[in-house]
Amino acid sequence: MNIDWSLLIAAIGLAFVFEGIPYFLFAERMPRLLTRLAVQPPKFLRFIGLAAIILGLLVISFGRSLSQ
Repeated sequence: MNIDWSLLIAAIGLAFVFEGIPYFLFAERMPRLLTRLAVQPPKFLRFIGLAAIILGLLVISFGRSLSQ
């Protein structure tokens, strides 16, 4: 298995960009949102995490199908 390190580093950088966008655009609202998330039950947070994972995998699959 040969790892393309430049692609991995680019993907991590892109993840940071996407993570930073809500904090930049909605800086006033983010503390309230994070407080509301902190009081949610673990089951809800796991569901949101699973949904994000599935959506991410679908986006990756779609992107890979475009490059073939």
